[in-house]
Amino acid sequence: MVITDVLIVVGLLAALVALLALRVLVLTRSRGSVLCCLRSLSKERGWRVGVARYADGHLNWIPLIGLLPRPRHVIVRRGLVVSGRRKVGPGEFYGFIEGVTAIECRSGDSAYELAMGYRALTGFVAWLESAPPSAYLDVA
Repeated sequence: MVITDVLIVVGLLAALVALLALRVLVLTRSRGSVLCCLRSLSKERGWRVGVARYADGHLNWIPLIGLLPRPRHVIVRRGLVVSGRRKVGPGEFYGFIEGVTAIECRSGDSAYELAMGYRALTGFVAWLESAPPSAYLDVA
């Protein structure tokens, strides 16, 4: 009886790990998605690993680990203020590799830091600059 209970728990854990791996694979391999870490400046939380997807006028940020496939944060391009950029140090978050840049963004009442590699950063800047002429953008 005890052995079957242990086997059931091990099987459930293996299925959970497989589902998590499938979620990570689907999110990172989806078209238009880039790996992007997010840290809210208004709350005292650390960096969270996720995927950024560009839509028409907003950036959807979806965490890699979670139950729901919908975006946790939506950053609207209209009125977005990029107030600074800095290199992320290796001691700040164990998952960062060299060359990662953090960008401080403000949109309405929300303030975020987005951390991404140079290729994703180039895409982010291109997305900002591709706004229609009537959009208000403040890029520092």
